[in-house]
Amino acid sequence: MKNDDIDKPQGMKIRQSIQDAMTTTLPDKEFSEKNIDLVEVDIELDNLGWNFHNFRILNLTDIHLGQWINPEYLDDLVDYVNTLNIDMITLTGDYFSYVIEGYEESLKESFKKLSAEYGKFGVLGNHDHWMGADKIRKIFNDADIIDLSNDVCTLEKEGDFLNICGVDSCTVCADDLDKVLAKMPENIPSILLAHEPDFAQESSQTNRFDLQISGHSHGGQFIIPKFESTPFRGPNSRKYPVGLYKVRDMIQYTSKGLGTNSFRLRINCKPEITIITLKSKNKQKIPIE
Repeated sequence: MKNDDIDKPQGMKIRQSIQDAMTTTLPDKEFSEKNIDLVEVDIELDNLGWNFHNFRILNLTDIHLGQWINPEYLDDLVDYVNTLNIDMITLTGDYFSYVIEGYEESLKESFKKLSAEYGKFGVLGNHDHWMGADKIRKIFNDADIIDLSNDVCTLEKEGDFLNICGVDSCTVCADDLDKVLAKMPENIPSILLAHEPDFAQESSQTNRFDLQISGHSHGGQFIIPKFESTPFRGPNSRKYPVGLYKVRDMIQYTSKGLGTNSFRLRINCKPEITIITLKSKNKQKIPIE
């Protein structure tokens, strides 16, 4: 990508002013679990140790706080998430859109409340860089979220291991996959967090990742009935805009996300919370006494 792709889109200040005015004039939008698509996906991983069998990962993405989603909505959503019996939380970018002033504290407090036994892990999206990557990373740090931007964390559970990896946003040329690969312990099942789903074309070629989890597309904000796909595909989400895909030997999952960008409208495309349950192909060894 060209270096000038890193710059903020033209008219950012104008977009911020318009968006702030529109959001504040809307009536409060209250969270209701009835209006959320709680998507549960079972995914088998090669060589996954039995102790990670049925390990539940909850992914939140594309919150776009301050653009239609207000702090009260997010806080109630977090309370709901904490009831879902999960092991780990992943966050895959775009926490703000074009407005950040006045919302940083709300995002931090909501993220602080998120609770999972094996931790909270996140990467940044393109909007987060446009709004100020350092601000997002500080929120991560204050909310005990491990920033996996071009980094790796290896989980252990009773002698079994799982790599949780992340790349920074490729839209703004912040991704460094070589750095991730250099840090990864080998011969361990590995999950990659990447904001943009089409990054799967690059990550799958390494043959090092079993699963990539992404957002970015919002499912196109319009899903064609029966086809479960969308005609509206933006940069870096043209190939894998919504749902489950097989890319070479890697599984790619793209969430429809929580918020919207520019237009509030979603047609046959509810906001999504994703729970991925890992499954082991190994047989459980039962000791005989």
